[in-house]
Amino acid sequence: MLAGDLYTFQDLLTDEETATVKRVREFLSTEVTPIANDYWARAEFPHHLIKRFAGLGLAGTKRSSLLDGWLALEMGHADASMATFYGVHAGLAMGSIQECGSAEQRERWLPSMASFEKIGAFALTEPTGGSDVAAGLRTVARREGDTWVLNGRKRWIGNATFADLIVVWARDEADDQVKGFVVQQDTPGFTATKIDNKIALRIVQNADIELAGVRVPEADRLQEAHSFKDTARVLQQTRAGVAWQSVGVMLAAYEIALAYAGERKQFGRPIAKFQLVQDLLVRMVGNVTASMGMCVRLAQLQDAGIYKDEHSALAKAYCTTRMREVVGWARELLAGNGIVLEYDIGRFVADAEALYSYEGTREINSLIVGRAITGHGAFV
Repeated sequence: MLAGDLYTFQDLLTDEETATVKRVREFLSTEVTPIANDYWARAEFPHHLIKRFAGLGLAGTKRSSLLDGWLALEMGHADASMATFYGVHAGLAMGSIQECGSAEQRERWLPSMASFEKIGAFALTEPTGGSDVAAGLRTVARREGDTWVLNGRKRWIGNATFADLIVVWARDEADDQVKGFVVQQDTPGFTATKIDNKIALRIVQNADIELAGVRVPEADRLQEAHSFKDTARVLQQTRAGVAWQSVGVMLAAYEIALAYAGERKQFGRPIAKFQLVQDLLVRMVGNVTASMGMCVRLAQLQDAGIYKDEHSALAKAYCTTRMREVVGWARELLAGNGIVLEYDIGRFVADAEALYSYEGTREINSLIVGRAITGHGAFV
């Protein structure tokens, strides 16, 4: 049981689901956590772990939303970068094919992606388009017979430097609608260049993508992606995963701070005995508990089939905001030790900034919820 699960939410999992969580937790604690700081410092990706992730048998497996969410939590608890790698591959890329691909396309691509033989990426964000990408997508696609020609640029595309299959979203010049295309890494005209000098998610290999006359066969266009509404269906699912990841990050920060408070001595006693330190810890575990409760209810809504955009948007906005507070308080508790990788908190503080922003900023997600509760859109 995680020390920060004060209300024992994990008890809501079945025995079989709990066994899966324990298996994943053991893998992450032995394979990911010990090397995370080293790879983070070098901004390199541990490619040797890909086959080991495959051995977990997680991608492409039908599970309850609660278990899916808890696994995202466990990955965030170990390392936000590896959680992002998995979320991009199994959530955004595979999710796009699952939601928007034909039966033939799902059969053609998903098995090799589930086994991690083929790694996926998801290319939506552009250099000049983030929050306004729904209306401002500049990457274009032009049909020439049974081939599509793609031109444009993408930015911040995780996994893109080594992914085999990249789901690229582009605006059809003929009908002005957003469509999805599966582009292979070695396609002429496709270039992915690693973004250097990041201060967050340094293990994630984000890339700038250039699409210069990239030719994609009609067979590789996602057949059920007809407009941005279809893209949004994918984001609705993965946004919930980011909320769960952020709970994992704040759980880790709280647990590190709690352990440190019991060991660190000042004025002749452990700092855990000081009232102000206990107040910080209680604020942390309060944020963790509230966020976890929201995510658990979100999973229940998903499994009940009554899940809406505003549900995932509120969870993403709320949980990542609370996460930001928790990692900041944890760094405060560790004082100077909180800014060195040796104590882990520095990595979580930096990585939290990326989770706070990607898959919809707090402001954009607030507007999604605001539209739902007032009936009025206020995006422009």
